[in-house]
Amino acid sequence: MFPHSWDSADCLSSLELTGTEEVFGTESPSWQYVLPKTSSVPVPPSERLRKELPLPIAITRALSPSIVRCELTHLKRVPIDFSLAEAQHRRYEECLAELGCKVIRLPVEPELPDAVFVEDTALVLDELAVILNPGAVSRRPETASIALALAPFRKLEYLGHEGTIDGGDVLCVGRSIFVGLTTRSNPPGIERLSRLLKPYDYRVTGVAVKGCLHLKSAVTCVADEILLINRRWVDAQPFSAWKLIEIDPSEPAGANALRIGNHVIYPAAFPLTRGKLERQGISVHAIDLSELAKAEAAVTCCSLIFREIV
Repeated sequence: MFPHSWDSADCLSSLELTGTEEVFGTESPSWQYVLPKTSSVPVPPSERLRKELPLPIAITRALSPSIVRCELTHLKRVPIDFSLAEAQHRRYEECLAELGCKVIRLPVEPELPDAVFVEDTALVLDELAVILNPGAVSRRPETASIALALAPFRKLEYLGHEGTIDGGDVLCVGRSIFVGLTTRSNPPGIERLSRLLKPYDYRVTGVAVKGCLHLKSAVTCVADEILLINRRWVDAQPFSAWKLIEIDPSEPAGANALRIGNHVIYPAAFPLTRGKLERQGISVHAIDLSELAKAEAAVTCCSLIFREIV
């Protein structure tokens, strides 16, 4: 999560955390710089941006073939073309890099089918990172490697076992943090998160969600003071202080967008809602995640975005 506005920084490469046992058994992971193989090098930003803006980090994880056994709540299981899913995920990482992110790709977790969806494991704010307790028991082992990856960047706190929260249920808008009440995130988890963040002046609010997996399936931030929303899946009243763009009714899953500074990464599957965003002057970068969508994934799921505090 990244509650503040920022633009592309001057990092052109992605970063890969290599090894598995060796890396995660130490306190000082080994890092290797790599460039996405098919990515064209973007034009560097202005010197002013280089000097004034913090460097955005995007943590991702390599896709596991075991994704075919992923958790499903609202979708029926259908075959996933692993090679295509892997290519789509690689393009997603390239798009992050092209928009100025330093991409930290964690190694594959072969026995954890949903581990590519790193968003659900942590909430990263400027002051700290909270390691969450995912609602699906099968996903809880994912958090250990995420904690090690985040430790060089943030003080860590832990939600613990008092309740559950998936990161996909957490929407940060400035100092306001909304958490969806879903099958994955519950009131004890929200209460625990509120206590953890109270010293940092964040206001945590639970929001009822229906018909979808996560809160951010129903509403996401697409620009300063602007949210994209599906009112059928979440009540708009808690978000009345912000301008709301409604998804096209024919595209109910179109409310999930990933904001990167003044840009938005958005699924190519929802052209009508994309047009609404573009008519509001929002720079949209459409990508195909159709295979990952079969695992109930969306564009926010596959990364943890935050600024590097220097």
